[in-house]
Amino acid sequence: MNLADLSISELLKLHAAAINELKNRGVLRTKNNPVGDYAEWLVSSAFNLTLTRNSAAGHDAESRDGKKIQIKSRRLTAKSRSKQLGVIRNLEKNDFDELIAVIFNESYEIIEAYSIPHSVISKYSAHRAHVNGHILHLRGALLLDNCVLNISDKLKASNNALTSLVSLAGSGKTAPLA
Repeated sequence: MNLADLSISELLKLHAAAINELKNRGVLRTKNNPVGDYAEWLVSSAFNLTLTRNSAAGHDAESRDGKKIQIKSRRLTAKSRSKQLGVIRNLEKNDFDELIAVIFNESYEIIEAYSIPHSVISKYSAHRAHVNGHILHLRGALLLDNCVLNISDKLKASNNALTSLVSLAGSGKTAPLA
């Protein structure tokens, strides 16, 4: 098998199988990587954002007009169905304008994605001292809030287009003209 010939989707499915086996062997304790990096790449590509340095405080990407975006993701597995996002630190500092949350299935396929304004997060999150930040779950009233946008279809469409382009680039073929 030549990995260069595989699509992004095929590579991620292969990775998921490898992570499962490593966990079964006791080498790994969780199945959550590389969820965050993949979500950041996917969102930044879909919305033409520029990813910040890993050390940038409070946000992961910026739009051309200077909007700061925090990107959070979660990969659901048979044993972990929680839609709790990673800890949001320093919410009161307003280090980002919008949070984009992406939920993947175990094979890294997008289940759902939302754009959530910073102003809405404190209404639905809870501060937890033991993690020194806010915890946000993608469920219930949050998803019904009029300010929260379901961007699942746009992100899935972009993901399909990106997968095709990367697959073609790896194969040496060119994309057909529209």
